[in-house]
Amino acid sequence: MITVEVKKEIIKKYERGMRVAEIARFYKKSTSTICTILKKKEEIRGLDAAKGVTRISKQRPRVLEDVEKLLLVWINEKQLAGDTVTENFICEKAKALYTDLVSKLPGTSTDKEEGFKASRGWFDNFKRRSGIRSVAKHGEAASLDAKAAEAFATEFQKLMVSECYLPEQVFNCDETRLFWKKMPKRTYITEEENAMPGHKPMKDHLTLLFCANASGDFKVKPLLVYHSENPRAFKKCKVQKSQLNVMWRSNSKAWVTRMLFIEWINEVFGPAVKKYLLEKNLPLKALLVMDNAPAHPPGFEDDLLEEFEFIKGKFLPPNTTPILQPMDQQVISNFKKLYIKALFQQCFEVTKGTNLTLREFWKNHFHIVNCLKIIDKAWDGVTKRTLCSAWRKLWPDCVLGHDLEGLAHEQEAPVVDEIVSLGKTMGLEVNEDDIQELVEEHGQELTTDELMDLHREQQQKVMEEISSAEEKKATQFICEVFQIVTNLQTFPENDPAFLLGEGKRLGIGEEWK
Repeated sequence: MITVEVKKEIIKKYERGMRVAEIARFYKKSTSTICTILKKKEEIRGLDAAKGVTRISKQRPRVLEDVEKLLLVWINEKQLAGDTVTENFICEKAKALYTDLVSKLPGTSTDKEEGFKASRGWFDNFKRRSGIRSVAKHGEAASLDAKAAEAFATEFQKLMVSECYLPEQVFNCDETRLFWKKMPKRTYITEEENAMPGHKPMKDHLTLLFCANASGDFKVKPLLVYHSENPRAFKKCKVQKSQLNVMWRSNSKAWVTRMLFIEWINEVFGPAVKKYLLEKNLPLKALLVMDNAPAHPPGFEDDLLEEFEFIKGKFLPPNTTPILQPMDQQVISNFKKLYIKALFQQCFEVTKGTNLTLREFWKNHFHIVNCLKIIDKAWDGVTKRTLCSAWRKLWPDCVLGHDLEGLAHEQEAPVVDEIVSLGKTMGLEVNEDDIQELVEEHGQELTTDELMDLHREQQQKVMEEISSAEEKKATQFICEVFQIVTNLQTFPENDPAFLLGEGKRLGIGEEWK
């Protein structure tokens, strides 16, 4: 007999990404048993593990149940990405989700948000209900992260020496979201769009995966994921996707998936790195450093084509990516500032050299093909020195000269000043803080709606696995019945002993008799 506590553990393991077959092997149970438990998970969650009775929780508002479901999705995404998740961070996110969900309910006022405080008592109960454990208390996270980062950096530097890796052979990749048609909040362009109902072009985004080596002299063609495979502007501008300076892929959420990541490795990263190393007369070996984002499968090396088996992977430990990941050390931030600068430059040149106003150009003539040209220009503008200096925390020996410390910060100041100057020339009200806010918004986390979509997709996967397991069980049952019918032909007609034995084997019981 499986206890309520074990059933809850099974549910938690599945929601954290463990497959039905793996759980079945772990608990030495059949997949159909595991699927039955998952199918009744809501009922099981309402049981008290000690007494096996239903916990009195009917008075909890439905919106709080939804908050906790989305919160678990958010926590899982954060931890997979290697981000620190603290108690305070979770409570703040819970309050934000509650406010957002309440605002979507018909006939509700914003005053209702006062009804949920995300108190310490709620957090303790949430931890118990959900089973989350890897949450640092406020004040502990920075210390733990710093120690883990220091230990990993020491281990990484030893690996570089023992395996004789050169800076040219070591790469880092990371994804970032880009709201490609977004202006600073205080500009009249943004204010006018916010006042209009319906689709908001400024919310249109894409995801970019950037990659470069530690020597800073080689950038791999980026992967770009958009929600449309063939935007209207492609036909208008006669775009050939194979000729783009990015690998263009699409899905409904504009997310980098595991399949797209492996495709990029085999079609872009592998061939480009191999060609680069051979041209430089360097040993054919490469190390790709990355975080634990959902798109980065731990066993990605198994999916490499045979000719790219020289590529190895190294994963940064959880909660250390903001400290150690080279792309997070002002590289992506610098790219986004250069993107905004190039965007403003194009707006300035068009409005100066044509009869179009900024409003007309922005609304009717700025499309995804313009964006691709600006992405190419901005990524090209990220310098070798910026890319190299980004490794100073993880691999200081590969950084030529300690005068590079803080170099990226020094380079950013003129860029921001130029953006502000261009904006004011076009009559836009912008300052340094506006630009910084816009850069940070480009990297904002999943919205409530996106978390809801992700939760629905996860639920759909659960039901698909359950249906698949049940279908397999039904097929097996039919085959066994067919075998019995076949066997009956060799036994005396209506042999009671035989019929009863076969019935018991199928779990039918006396009815078969």
